[in-house]
Amino acid sequence: MEKRENPILTHSNVLFYPFAPRREEILIADIAHALSHICRANGHFDTFYSVAQHSLNCRKEAEARQLPKRVQRACLLHDGSEAYLSDVTRPVKIYLPEYRDIEGRLQQLIYERFDLGDLTEEELAHVDAIDNTLLYYEFDKLHQQGLNGYVTPLQSEPDVRERKMSEVKAEFLHYFQRLVDSGK
Repeated sequence: MEKRENPILTHSNVLFYPFAPRREEILIADIAHALSHICRANGHFDTFYSVAQHSLNCRKEAEARQLPKRVQRACLLHDGSEAYLSDVTRPVKIYLPEYRDIEGRLQQLIYERFDLGDLTEEELAHVDAIDNTLLYYEFDKLHQQGLNGYVTPLQSEPDVRERKMSEVKAEFLHYFQRLVDSGK
């Protein structure tokens, strides 16, 4: 029997156990709410730019690249685990192998919960490439500091302006529903 202790209380009043999560406890409303309130770059940009807004930009880039709807949905959800675990910056995360394992298991469960548990390596590679491309773009535009490394050119125009959390949350939920309704 799994040990369920140390839950968090989500925005939807669900007791969520990050170390023993269950599919039915993962709600898109909680993901959208939390990600719209978590700032990218650990809060080091000059303006508030949320993980949800980043995810929306990733979805938009996947659409511009004419990737399938399921890859667009994966781009929207690719940081979903951060709604329950928070956003740990990459330079720190590389030194936290146990955290990466917990995050990876939870992210896979989130994908399964929203019918993306069978993403192929190729589809996941598209998500990673878009995520990396947006990271470089964000640091260039929001921090006026480029990062070293190769990324593919953008085919969309990311929205990095400061926006209300409620507006970003509503847009996140809108695109999630639109992608689910497309049935792909």
